[in-house]
Amino acid sequence: MKKIIIGIMVFMALLFVAGCTEEDGMKGSKTVGKDISESEIAEFIYTYSNINYNAFYQRYQFTTEDGKHMFFHETRQREGEYGPATEEDVTNSGFFEISDEVWNEFFDIVSGGTVKLREDSAESGDSGPWTYLYSTGKYSMLTEYSFESSQKEAEFEEFCRSMSENG
Repeated sequence: MKKIIIGIMVFMALLFVAGCTEEDGMKGSKTVGKDISESEIAEFIYTYSNINYNAFYQRYQFTTEDGKHMFFHETRQREGEYGPATEEDVTNSGFFEISDEVWNEFFDIVSGGTVKLREDSAESGDSGPWTYLYSTGKYSMLTEYSFESSQKEAEFEEFCRSMSENG
């Protein structure tokens, strides 16, 4: 009888472990700079889009490609018109390598922010911003990023605006 009970317990434990997925360990959020290191960031995307009068679209993107840190930006505007702003409406764009020092500034700004599993919704979208962080390693499934504070988000926007203006 004792062997049967032990056998059932082992069988149930195996079923429990088999039922767990990698996603189960991803519930909640993880902190950039604590759970996700600087070297694990593969891509960070920030997008804002307004399709109302004076339509506007802004994207900032930080990537790591072949060991180099890159920055991409694109601004689209439809002055006096409704959107969406398309590629024909591009008013400023660029893609260039950034130094380790600039990458460290970027990392300092996004550190403290959190990343969680992306939630898709059928509800109407807003103007954003939408932010995503793609990483390597243990938490690569987590992509939806939130800044630590509105102050950090404003600092990020100013940082990117300055880089896109000055190259």
